[in-house]
Amino acid sequence: MMKTFYTLLASFISIIGFSQNVRFEGTVLESGKAPLEMANVMAVNQATKGMDAYAITNDKGKFVLNLKANSTYTIKLSYIGMQNKELTVVTKTENINQNITMEAGGIQLDGVEIVREMPVSIKGDTIVYNADSFKSGTEKKLEDVLKKLPGVEVNADGEVEVEGKKVSKLMVEGKDFFDGDTKLGVKNIPADAIDKVQVLRNYNEISQLKPLENNEENVAMNIKLKEGKKNFWFGDMTAGGGTGSQGTASKFDRYIVNPKVFYYNPKFSVNLISNFNNIGELPLTIQDYFKMTGGFRGMMKKGGSTFNVASNDLGISALRNNRAKEIETKFGATNFSYNPTKSWTLSGFGILSYSNTQIETQSQTTILASKTQTNTGEKPIQQTNYGLVKMSSSYKPNTNFQFDYDVLMKKSSQTENSFIDRETIMNGSSNSETISTYKKQNPTSVNQNFSIYYTLKEKSVFDVEIQHLYQDENPFYNANLRVQPFQLIGYDGTQNRNDLNQNRFVKTNKLDSKVDYYYMITPKTNFNITFGDTYSYQNFNSSIFQMMDNGTQNNLTDASNTNQVNYNFNDAFIGLHYKMLLGKFTITPGFSGHTYTMTNQQLGTDVTNKFSKFLPDVYVLYQIKKSETLTYNYSLNNAFTDISKLVQGYILNGYNSLFRGNRNLENATSQVHSLRYFKYNMFNFENIFANATYTKTIDAVKSIVKFVDANQTSTPYNSNFADETATVMGAYGRSFLKNYKASANVNVNWSKFNNIQFTPATSSYDPVATESFTQTYSVKAATNFKNMPNIELGYSTTINEYNHTKYYTNTPSATLDYYFLKGFAFVTDYQYYHYFNKDNTINNNYQFLNASLSYQNKDGKFEYKIGATNVLNTKSLNDNSFNQFTISSSQYFVQPRYVILSLKYNL
Repeated sequence: MMKTFYTLLASFISIIGFSQNVRFEGTVLESGKAPLEMANVMAVNQATKGMDAYAITNDKGKFVLNLKANSTYTIKLSYIGMQNKELTVVTKTENINQNITMEAGGIQLDGVEIVREMPVSIKGDTIVYNADSFKSGTEKKLEDVLKKLPGVEVNADGEVEVEGKKVSKLMVEGKDFFDGDTKLGVKNIPADAIDKVQVLRNYNEISQLKPLENNEENVAMNIKLKEGKKNFWFGDMTAGGGTGSQGTASKFDRYIVNPKVFYYNPKFSVNLISNFNNIGELPLTIQDYFKMTGGFRGMMKKGGSTFNVASNDLGISALRNNRAKEIETKFGATNFSYNPTKSWTLSGFGILSYSNTQIETQSQTTILASKTQTNTGEKPIQQTNYGLVKMSSSYKPNTNFQFDYDVLMKKSSQTENSFIDRETIMNGSSNSETISTYKKQNPTSVNQNFSIYYTLKEKSVFDVEIQHLYQDENPFYNANLRVQPFQLIGYDGTQNRNDLNQNRFVKTNKLDSKVDYYYMITPKTNFNITFGDTYSYQNFNSSIFQMMDNGTQNNLTDASNTNQVNYNFNDAFIGLHYKMLLGKFTITPGFSGHTYTMTNQQLGTDVTNKFSKFLPDVYVLYQIKKSETLTYNYSLNNAFTDISKLVQGYILNGYNSLFRGNRNLENATSQVHSLRYFKYNMFNFENIFANATYTKTIDAVKSIVKFVDANQTSTPYNSNFADETATVMGAYGRSFLKNYKASANVNVNWSKFNNIQFTPATSSYDPVATESFTQTYSVKAATNFKNMPNIELGYSTTINEYNHTKYYTNTPSATLDYYFLKGFAFVTDYQYYHYFNKDNTINNNYQFLNASLSYQNKDGKFEYKIGATNVLNTKSLNDNSFNQFTISSSQYFVQPRYVILSLKYNL
């Protein structure tokens, strides 16, 4: 298959050099002879009436168009506030250089009309992409269109990045589309419905706060629909079936049913998405479910403190299940927006999902201190039901007042049965056993937000926000082992098998509230004073019991095996920030002063801790040019643990992992420095992004760990040694010759962690420092032709180094899509993985190939498609991980080849 990759690479190079072009370049000037930046220049071929090239001038007014030789063109120019201009250019074989002057006094409506024809245009902080200019005919979803836009990237999780910044909000016709997540939009909005893609830079949901806050990192995206899609139901309904290969057998037992319908008008919109399949399509994974915040704002981000409520999810959500051995999914979602009046908007969404997942892994884990090795084969079966409901109300009668209320409710039910074969190798001897585990949890959470934004006078703005979180968790864990490795008071070790169980009940009420006052001293300076408070009250109850051979229950009632804990946390603070614009600089220094109170009640006693802390921060933006910036951030932060690490009774984290908390834990303090460079040049769609971040944490909450064979007990403590992390990221991308784009990315991360670990040789607890160094480098190049096959070639290499042990993954990839014969679309993608370690004791190759062929008449309603996933029937993939105490390398089994015939009807 590597030969195929290199053949595609040679084809790509030959395509680049195929056509003969004439270079037409020049400078656009205003009548006063000053250069015009971001003027639109477009070349229309007079013979074909098609647009052959376009450009947007750079900061010096320069443009370059690559035109066909021996042709006649109409060159159209537009710029807001200037008269539109046209001129005729006749090309021969020589390059052309010509300066063009535009006159003031243009009519804005005419300018807008020409802008609509431009593939890309800029107006203020908004970049507008004309979707049809980038489509080749093979695109089915919004994701396919976004991947072809210059400066836009979509990763495998459906997250969208523009200019190196994550898109935090996706809208359609200005209305939120499943607020807080972009994946459902990019995976489901039909490509043929998209007219424009608007990228909203420096985005702030609250218009009153936009000139007062630093919004440079905030990006949103709005999808404009084609005229024929407004005020009408549109979408598609897909149904298909096929075969799956299991070993040598194939059965016609695969199916997919995927209806999607949408309706938009200025007053009301509704989206309905559903998906029923057993071919591994997951509209939302359980990881997505837990990450989905509903778009709630990070209201306490300026406070300098974090109090993170931990999730007691037993590790069910941590398993990778997007490429599991077997996945069955039932999914339904709806999103709506309704305007009862011009000033009042009601919106929300609901999601219901069921999945049944079978997973199989083979892993090898080495304990760093003792070199003990375990070989583990695990076969979990997961069943997950989850639901989300969000309701929002926004009332804005005028530009001076806005009142918002949001409520997000989550409910899930998860179970996992796992069968484990484990071999432990220590000092040349080995022992094996079979283990079964069972996990169950039904967490519930309700998050409410109340916000008022009020402009008292032109220069005075008040912001009042209150957010409440209620969370109820009840995880249950069971392990059935031949050998029970832990010493638990009251445990009966005479049974044939060891049946160990634990119930946990954790409840959280957390209230965040703050009042912000902004005052504009001058148009270029303002100050902000913040009064805030975070209050949390948590209960944690747990108990361990043993099931006996005769079916009775042995409750381990000793205080070391039970928890009845209450924990109160309060952070009252005041913050002050001053924002000033000095030439090309925006500088925002500030600080927050905090008073903390913590009380935990357990074992019949109270432990209370009170103290105060001063936390400075500073933000500096250097606006080098309109689309070139350098940003520096510094902050000193306090991080607090929640109740889960304070409980003194034992917690079963797994059949070989026992945890005991520490009620005397204190906060960790971290200083964070970050430097970000960004440049975006519309002249050649050059996109440069670089970011360096350094974090140093003192008094970090770390672990004291003791391993006996491959079994561990741990307890947290505040480390006297600093943890350090340094990350450097960089990306370069650009388009050239109209139909080509290329990019390169670098991501390097170094981390140093400190813990205390029991050393068997000396029978002592010693400090242990561990380091990890991860590097990822990738390059990619792609074409975007209308009437020719399009190729995307990529290559990435990842190097993971953990305490001088190195793992490598080299991945060449290729994608081919071709629209031909006015209705056929062929799409295929290929990835080849070479996974090995430094000593070459692990050396695996695996590859994935997917392909599809579809047909749809240009004006037809039906699409016929045959598609195959995992065409090469690859059995497994490889991965590695590091957790400061152990190194693991694993083999993860994946779904077999599926061949599906499907029929899609377009509304």
